[in-house]
Amino acid sequence: MFPFIDTAPRASRPIAVFGLIAANVVVFLWMQSLPPRLLEAAIVQYAVIPVAYTDPRYALSLGLDPTRFLPMLTDMFMHGGWMHLIFNMWFLWIFGPAMERRFGSLGFLALYVAGGMTANVVHIATHIGSTEPVIGASGAVAAVIAAYAVTYPWARVLSFVPLGFIPLIFPLPAFLFAFAWFGMQLLQGSIELSSSTMAASVAWWAHIGGFVFGALVGLIARQAVPPFAAPAVPAPAPTSPWTPFSAPARMRDPFPPPAPMPARIPEVWRRRGGWRVPDVPLRYPRD
Repeated sequence: MFPFIDTAPRASRPIAVFGLIAANVVVFLWMQSLPPRLLEAAIVQYAVIPVAYTDPRYALSLGLDPTRFLPMLTDMFMHGGWMHLIFNMWFLWIFGPAMERRFGSLGFLALYVAGGMTANVVHIATHIGSTEPVIGASGAVAAVIAAYAVTYPWARVLSFVPLGFIPLIFPLPAFLFAFAWFGMQLLQGSIELSSSTMAASVAWWAHIGGFVFGALVGLIARQAVPPFAAPAVPAPAPTSPWTPFSAPARMRDPFPPPAPMPARIPEVWRRRGGWRVPDVPLRYPRD
């Protein structure tokens, strides 16, 4: 499924979302500018390699530093290709602004970074002896999707669902979109773990870990954190068209209510030019 539009209230200026997208694009362009050997060295240096934290002695023999935890942060700004980057950033753009409005810019950044780190921890726990480097913002984006679905479960997400050669577009509730997305990750992750000979090119369990973290944050926030919004502007006090002249001019009502309608006046009928027409005298009640 691929989301197009959502209906949840969004931040008018999602500064944090723009900043994250810009940072991911800049890092990706930097990686593309590196020659192959330097690119490989950068990935080893800044990507998460599970064995570096699960088997320190073996990690040292491979030239890895088991006490270096910076890759737990830097790997979520690196991507392996254009499609990897575009998909992650598009999902972030669809679901991120609503969460930034909900939690504020700093709160949203905390959700994003903590979700990405939790995703890395879950991936390490499920791939203890792996020497494959892991990069990508998918775990952090999964946390944003889950928090969105818990916060705005009935918001509509216009989604593209390819069914063979027939493209289908559905306005799905956010909770149903997230449930289907999470189900696909769980299915693929279970297949990967059940097959010892299957080499996965996608860190499914990082997605799962980030999603569960985001859902928990969303559930806690629904009870503890009020929605982030600008303070309400108090409405001006009602004024009367008979405001005393001593009152400031800005307090007077520029649009006084209309004068009361005159009482109903009995119609007098007469003939004019062969037609029977009403003749209403110009009489109005006096004050």
